[in-house]
Amino acid sequence: MDNENESYAYGSFAWVYDMFMDNIPYEQWAKYLCEILQENGVSDGLLLDLGCGTGNMTQLLAKKGYDMIGVDSAPEMLQIAMEKKEASGQDILYLLQDMREFELYGTVRGVVSICDSMNYMTDSKDLLQVFRLVNNYLDPGGVFVFDLNTVYKYQSLGDCVIAENRGEASFIWENEYDPEKRLNFYQLSVFLREENGLYSKHEELHCQRAYTVEEIVQLLEEAGMKFQAAYDAFTHCPPKEESERIYIVARESGKSR
Repeated sequence: MDNENESYAYGSFAWVYDMFMDNIPYEQWAKYLCEILQENGVSDGLLLDLGCGTGNMTQLLAKKGYDMIGVDSAPEMLQIAMEKKEASGQDILYLLQDMREFELYGTVRGVVSICDSMNYMTDSKDLLQVFRLVNNYLDPGGVFVFDLNTVYKYQSLGDCVIAENRGEASFIWENEYDPEKRLNFYQLSVFLREENGLYSKHEELHCQRAYTVEEIVQLLEEAGMKFQAAYDAFTHCPPKEESERIYIVARESGKSR
């Protein structure tokens, strides 16, 4: 790997992230998130989008009336989110922070995290720390909603290569899954078209971990939170063996109202 162009997850890829994620139905995802939040008593107020990326979901939730804070550890992603904020005129606070160490000025009514951000916590101790911080910064009885890629999804991906070419940019995704450790690695090679018509190559290594619902429940409870529900993504049905993405709903526990 060329050290000059080597970067961490969502470094160079940030500039083409939205281009290659244009198949994601963010509007439908936002509607689903709002349904869960409202069912759990959070129809307005301050929300934190943890692992907000380029701010797609953050903006949609702001449009739906929530006061939004976005946290992400990738400066390139947040730069794009800030540009979107300036263009829209929305009042969103973006913070460049690692989710394992994030700090807020006060508590929030709810925390959301989508696009498998939690899977990037490959050490269960790190995930526990995130859960503890979420619990700490939630209002009494506040709600935490997040999604996860499942063991089944990573097993289905297995060892494979995915490539896509959009003219201005291309990528090659080399995927490898370790079933014993439940770790999914993918080497991402991004080719960006420069002004002179030539392409520059940038490489990133991503690693995600698959967690079972039982493990998540245990970690949430250890963090002081109360597990509410697990859903097959975009439904209100329990996860199935072939579910590729699930949503977890938990509630703050321990603070007096």
